[in-house]
Amino acid sequence: MKFVKTWGVVLLVLLVVSGLVWRTLHQRQLARQTLQVAAVVPPLVLGEADVWRVVPVEFSRTVNVSGGLKALQTANIKAKVASEVKSLTVREGDSVQAGQVVGQLDTTEFEWRLRQAQQTAAASRAQWEVTQRNLANNRSLVAQGFISSTALDTSLANDNAAKANYEAAQAAVELARKALGDARLVSPISGQVSARLAQVGERVGVDARILEIVDIRQLELEAALAPDDVAWVRVGQTARLQVEGLDAVVLATVSRINPSTQSGSRSVLVYLSLTPTGGNSPALRQGLFARGHIEIDRRKALALPASAVRVEQDTPVVQVVVDGEVQQRPVMIAERGEATIEGKTQAVVLFNPPLPEGTLVLRGLVGSLRSGTQVQWRPASPTATGTAAASTASPR
Repeated sequence: MKFVKTWGVVLLVLLVVSGLVWRTLHQRQLARQTLQVAAVVPPLVLGEADVWRVVPVEFSRTVNVSGGLKALQTANIKAKVASEVKSLTVREGDSVQAGQVVGQLDTTEFEWRLRQAQQTAAASRAQWEVTQRNLANNRSLVAQGFISSTALDTSLANDNAAKANYEAAQAAVELARKALGDARLVSPISGQVSARLAQVGERVGVDARILEIVDIRQLELEAALAPDDVAWVRVGQTARLQVEGLDAVVLATVSRINPSTQSGSRSVLVYLSLTPTGGNSPALRQGLFARGHIEIDRRKALALPASAVRVEQDTPVVQVVVDGEVQQRPVMIAERGEATIEGKTQAVVLFNPPLPEGTLVLRGLVGSLRSGTQVQWRPASPTATGTAAASTASPR
């Protein structure tokens, strides 16, 4: 009985060991099959639409600008006197000429003040004439010895006082006449009415805004630039702008650079004059938002589209193809600008140090690939040129 139990334990141990050995062998066989399946997976095939080739291009260094369009000439027609608006002959969108009367304030009060001032001046003139006659008579009497020179001095002082009163009354007449003239609303510039801020019958105070006139024949863009960017900007440089609502590119020129920085942001205002429209671009309006760039310089350089640069853990990288494998290569962006690639103007970057000429870089549309991914590039033609230059074999 003891002998049978011993052999039973031995057989159980052998069965357990055999099961472990079989399991290990089976797992190794599955691993070999997996490796064999992976070995036969073909490499990722890339075409010209997936790869850039680093070649010299006409690189244009730019500084980005944005802001609202402003009319170079604007004017606010304000009430110079407090009165009631009697008439306004223009509305928003109407064209006006410099010197044109566009409205009238009520003049009843000012007409009566002018009449009062004129009557006061007439009374002062009559009083002055009386003192002039008295002065002439006293001079004759002094010459004949009938009165003393002291009386003559008194007459002379009275005459001077009467003359001063008359001149003050005349000044009051001119002030009243000016107030009467200020009741007319006159446009100081030629342009269009952009805002009507008062209505007929409304009483307005002194300096109250009634109409706003803008001349959209000359527009400019006011852009705030960082000190690092404005150091490269010069008066006369050309800019290309995209204005909201317009498909065509609008050209502009740097006309002025503010000598002072903005408080708080420390930015510098740069003013770009748009090409005079003269009615050729009626869609341009004051207040439209525009964005674009100022061209700083232009040269040949090894540039790469900005869309091909990826950011991995705050580090810019590009995916290059080396010996049929994808490699993640860290880069340092030195400059940003624009270049015409494949017939399109695109945002490009320069690296420091630059990528060697001829390096194959995956485009941004390919997506992120793991380092070591096997790829095969199949150009459409062995004579293809451009940023994805042709090659008759896979990259080496």
